[in-house]
Amino acid sequence: MSEIFQTIALVGKYDSPEIGEALLRLADFLRDRGHDVLIARNTAEHIGSDVYPIAELAELGARADLAVVLGGDGTMLSITRMLAKDDIPLVGVNQGHLGFLTDVPVETMFESMTAILDGEYVAEQRLLLNTRIVRDGEDIYTACAFNDVVVSKASSGRLIDFEVFIDGDYVYRQRSDGLVIATPTGSTAYALSAGGPILHPTLEAFVLVPICAHTLSARPIAVNSRSDVELRLIEAGDARVYFDGQRHFDVQPGDRVLVSRAPKTIRLLHPKNYSYYFTLRHKLHWGTQL
Repeated sequence: MSEIFQTIALVGKYDSPEIGEALLRLADFLRDRGHDVLIARNTAEHIGSDVYPIAELAELGARADLAVVLGGDGTMLSITRMLAKDDIPLVGVNQGHLGFLTDVPVETMFESMTAILDGEYVAEQRLLLNTRIVRDGEDIYTACAFNDVVVSKASSGRLIDFEVFIDGDYVYRQRSDGLVIATPTGSTAYALSAGGPILHPTLEAFVLVPICAHTLSARPIAVNSRSDVELRLIEAGDARVYFDGQRHFDVQPGDRVLVSRAPKTIRLLHPKNYSYYFTLRHKLHWGTQL
């Protein structure tokens, strides 16, 4: 049975000057359909509009039945982490090129939103990663990631030396530029650039991808999504842990980076004709003659 989306929250990319027109057109469209519209405060302030009720971003999940994010995949990444706790479904509208997460083109957003609001959509549950950084036995930092957790060198250029454990079992010691731990959603981001496999978004798995390892035998590993992954830093230089490439925390030798599946998932809604493989063909130019 399809859900009833009465109150719809709109969130736009903050630094995009062209987002205002499209967002307000969508707000008018939804109002005319009889829906209640909420606009995230930062978005409303950016576009200079107070026509519709405004809410703090952290409140949207509790006050709305559906959130529509206008922007690109980067915008969707930051919004999903904030709204994950409320289990609110999200739709992504892309102003530019087709995105992996924001797959509704702005040119067809009225048609797509009509179908979704009428119950014609494909729903997907996407995994999230929780990370704890432990120093001297104490948690010093925690964060959530939708795409990936990346342990990487910062500016010194020195290799990182670390050990990897999965569910408490020792896997290997490695000297490399770092390691990407990616969800299926994030398998088409940094992990793909580092030579990792593409995981279908519905798979219950994570992938560990070494970054420029100092050995020819280093290979990506796919593990069950219920696994607990631990990195123990031996030589860290000026290493950092990055979360979706949008937040980071500096680590040092002796620190432990503990990564596991988050208890909450992200619920994405796609138009009924959505095809993940079409998105791959389009974004990765499969079949294009060079």
